[in-house]
Amino acid sequence: MFDRLESVEDRYEQLNELLMDPAIMNDTNKLRDYSKEQSDLQKTVETFRQYKDIKQQIDDTKEMLRGNLDDDMQEMAKMELDELEDELKTLEDKLWVLLIPKDPNDDKNVIVEVRGAAGGDEAALFAGDLFRMYYRYAENQGWKTEVIDANETGIGGYKEIVFSINGKGAYSHMKFENGAHRVQRVPSTESGGRIHTSTATVAVLPEAEGVEVDINEKDIRVDRFASSGPGGQSVNTTMSAVRLTHEPTGVVVSCQDEKSQIKNKEKAMKVLRARIYDIYQREAQAEIDENRKSAVGTGDRSERIRTYNFPQSRVTDHRIGLTIQKLDQILEGKLDEIIEALIVEEQSKMMENAES
Repeated sequence: MFDRLESVEDRYEQLNELLMDPAIMNDTNKLRDYSKEQSDLQKTVETFRQYKDIKQQIDDTKEMLRGNLDDDMQEMAKMELDELEDELKTLEDKLWVLLIPKDPNDDKNVIVEVRGAAGGDEAALFAGDLFRMYYRYAENQGWKTEVIDANETGIGGYKEIVFSINGKGAYSHMKFENGAHRVQRVPSTESGGRIHTSTATVAVLPEAEGVEVDINEKDIRVDRFASSGPGGQSVNTTMSAVRLTHEPTGVVVSCQDEKSQIKNKEKAMKVLRARIYDIYQREAQAEIDENRKSAVGTGDRSERIRTYNFPQSRVTDHRIGLTIQKLDQILEGKLDEIIEALIVEEQSKMMENAES
């Protein structure tokens, strides 16, 4: 570990020198890339330097204890040594976490797609509950949410809703929501009072920049049509809605949220780029699939990851066996307890892989 940390510190110092080089300062691309790399290394370097400082203090205190100290000084030095060794252990654990390879998508904005699955109208209502849960969670984090496309049922639910969440670190938290979510409750549409089980699926895609996905405009078919609301109700008579089809991959994206055709096309392109990027990523990751299976946040989207049980006000995340009796709070967007537990579990597994 310490050889790696020394290399990180050397690279950090090298980046400091490069960023002061006039040739680099005049090269926008290199300046951006080196600044980001330096920023990514900064916390690790600062923690490592703090570790080395504490280690030196421990060595100095041990040297002092080998000298001729009176009883009071001896006791004080031993107490200080215990505190320093506890602090050193905390910093060492922190350094292990900081050395875990960072997902390059973690700081990105996300595109989230929520779809009602098994359960008809009740599944669509549950999809609406999930959308509102994520909207409130994003608000709590200080992130911005924007609906890109929605297929409403007319009774408060969604057959499908696609939205973006913009904010630093959005993907690092939201990626854990990939998968099938299950709800157990008495549907509002059920007169017999029987508990039904329905599901909705969630896909979380990192937003891709244009430089990351090379899409040829000639490969995209653009169809324009009039926007419509629930049940086919006409929203407007202008041809403002846009459907993009990427012919090489077969990916289709529609957007009708805006009255402007240009804005709808911009939003649709954002989703198209994210979906194609996701396809390329999954193909590239196929070779290291065993490593992916060890990560909590990158499971199969068809896998059932969480159950929301209304009669018992209980939420269970099946990946880590976590059960919380706070259903109302979680549906209000208070997801921190679950997501933080998933982050810790992912970090633990990655540390095990790094050590083995």
